[in-house]
Amino acid sequence: MKKGLLIVLSGPSGVGKGTVCSVLRHRMPELIYSVSATTRAPREGEVDGVNYFFRSREQFQDMIVHDALLEYAEYVGNYYGTPRDFVEKTLASGKDIILEIEVQGALKVKEKFQEGVFIFLTPPSLDELKQRITGRGTETDELIDHRMNEAVREMNLMRHYDYAVVNDQIEAACSRIQSIVTAEHCRIERYLGETAKEAEAIRESMR
Repeated sequence: MKKGLLIVLSGPSGVGKGTVCSVLRHRMPELIYSVSATTRAPREGEVDGVNYFFRSREQFQDMIVHDALLEYAEYVGNYYGTPRDFVEKTLASGKDIILEIEVQGALKVKEKFQEGVFIFLTPPSLDELKQRITGRGTETDELIDHRMNEAVREMNLMRHYDYAVVNDQIEAACSRIQSIVTAEHCRIERYLGETAKEAEAIRESMR
């Protein structure tokens, strides 16, 4: 069985990561969405193992100590992170898994999982990004300026990714990501790696 792909999608706040992921999941129903672990309490209707893996603070800290997370961060008093075990078991089953995450978290994942496919979702322009953030109607001018400064900093980190996809139109961006996934499955390095494993398994069975 061929190993699945870990697809990491990130980009600046307001670029539309969540929307793109939602459309991708409809267009690629075989794609598994990475479930994060958190110490916050479940909200009404949320299911453990579906929306999040809900853990106590002590359980989460134990995961940190035992390197059981690909990345984690603390936000508003609660921990959030990506469980390594869930990702590795999904990949070993031959299924692709997508991780929608902020830029800093994505770079932490890359340190531990360099064979992943890292895609940077970028706006058509910074002016367009500012319009999207302003259009929410929920941000103060000060917070908008902060988000824009952070976006500039994050876009300077784009060079650490494998691909850049412009989110000009949702459907077009999703089509580009689908093409990247198809191409990655056809990479000669992956094919040769799987062929070598199969050959070794055959040799072992003949001993």
